[in-house]
Amino acid sequence: MANGINRITLFKVPSPEGQQKLLEAFKEMQTGSKKDGKPYILSLSVGQAADDPRSQGWTVVAETKFASLDDMRYYDERDEAHAALREKAKGYGIVGGPAGVLTVYFEAVVSS
Repeated sequence: MANGINRITLFKVPSPEGQQKLLEAFKEMQTGSKKDGKPYILSLSVGQAADDPRSQGWTVVAETKFASLDDMRYYDERDEAHAALREKAKGYGIVGGPAGVLTVYFEAVVSS
């Protein structure tokens, strides 16, 4: 996969306190995510969504880039730091349980 895998995850966390805790959890996860003892996430950008009707209740956005689909699968299935983040996030007031998290991923066809 020449362009790598781009992954977008949206969260519905209504309280500003919960949003801040989630942002901090991502910071912790970023430093702890390793594969074979080495960092493998190519890039991670996380922030609060703009307060705009188009956000439709989504409040926190994470954009992650991986070199391969295998790396993304490792992130989902075996990365202990990511597993810890998911566990913490359950206590941050995500609305609608699993419906309060949306993840999509793609290989870019156009990029600059």
